[in-house]
Amino acid sequence: MSSTFSKLKNIIELLRHLDIEKISEISSKVDLPKLVNNVSHLSEKQLGAMMKMMDPNKKEKVLPEIDGDFYDVNHTLSPEHREIQLKVRAFMEKEVKPLVNDYWLHDEFPFQLIEKFRELNICGVTYDGYGCPNLPFLMEGILAMEMARVDASIATFFGVQSGLSMGSIYMCGSEAQKEKWLPAMQKFEKIGAFGLTEPEVGSGAAGGLTTTCKKVEGGWILNGQKKWIGNATFADVIIIWARDVDNDEVKGFIVEKDNPGFAVEKIKGKMALRIVQNGLITLSDCFITDENKLENANSFKDTAKVLQMTRAGVAWMAVGLSRGAYENALEYTRERKQFGKPIASFQMIQGHLVEMLSNLTAMQTMVFRLSEMQDEGILKDEHASLAKVFCTMRMRDIVSRSREVMGGNGILLEHNVARFVADAEAIYSYEGTKEINSLIVGRAITGFSAFV
Repeated sequence: MSSTFSKLKNIIELLRHLDIEKISEISSKVDLPKLVNNVSHLSEKQLGAMMKMMDPNKKEKVLPEIDGDFYDVNHTLSPEHREIQLKVRAFMEKEVKPLVNDYWLHDEFPFQLIEKFRELNICGVTYDGYGCPNLPFLMEGILAMEMARVDASIATFFGVQSGLSMGSIYMCGSEAQKEKWLPAMQKFEKIGAFGLTEPEVGSGAAGGLTTTCKKVEGGWILNGQKKWIGNATFADVIIIWARDVDNDEVKGFIVEKDNPGFAVEKIKGKMALRIVQNGLITLSDCFITDENKLENANSFKDTAKVLQMTRAGVAWMAVGLSRGAYENALEYTRERKQFGKPIASFQMIQGHLVEMLSNLTAMQTMVFRLSEMQDEGILKDEHASLAKVFCTMRMRDIVSRSREVMGGNGILLEHNVARFVADAEAIYSYEGTKEINSLIVGRAITGFSAFV
């Protein structure tokens, strides 16, 4: 009781030492006798809190840095590789983040970024020669993560250009084709796209494409349609995969945008990856010269090699998007106040944040090892498929919780998480659905194929 009385005396003493003008100013806003009376009825704990609040020497609480890499999985990067990672992070924060919500909302692509991408000199990340950086697969994953951490659409644009399109030429093209296209694509002087999925053929691409190719004198005739083709509306070169009507084998072609018989229509009304310009491609008796047939793309196994290489990148993108959602949610909850306190100080909010971080950390360690296996040359289809399944499933949970801790504000673009929630749905589906990738893993662990 004496302690309470002492604290009350201190408060009254503080009020007593205020000058007349200050007391007059306070009394115009506050009933001072009533205030003193109410203070006299406060408990020991309440008085202590008031004294602490009134302490002029009280230091502002220093909060921990917001960092989704809780286990510091990047610690093994060399200084040179770490520098590249941070350069891409700075680019995404400075050049991309300020404009993506507006372009996403209007279903448009920020073409001014292409020149700035060229300055990064990271396209064709893992390829040797042709002006490419020749970095480890681990770095390809980390850069995909850094891009998706800010915007999955830009990460997808880059993945199509650097991975699927350039990768098809790098892995399946002749030396002449590589020399002709890869240096220009590495510098973004030529933009690429990758055409495998069709209006009626997605997961069943290995079982039979409806787009056909027919050998004729001097080249090939292509007929059919391709759907959901990223970058297609403005790409200079599109890799088209078609079924040979003579032997049913899948073959690959480099189709240039001004090729007669080639047409593309922009797909509108998307709820995800709205910055990515997806196209519906129609090939009508489209003649492709022998020079533009990918020399070493003669079966779906060749297509699958490209897909295996890039599927690991999609898992990394899921990690990046999840990290962006988590970090945005954490920042929001530390700033948003309810009941006089930041909502991050409430137990239920912290429960969501820890659940998000737990999944994110598991995802990070998984893809880190995945890329190590890729660099060691022991990566198999089932390894990439398992990572794609797990990371995209956990991604969905993370973005859902990120939106939840933001309450109603979580559906506003200005807080970024709404965009992450929508974009996660596309990443969950492309490069093989959960079901198809699960069957690939299931076949590997059981020895039985459950594919129809």
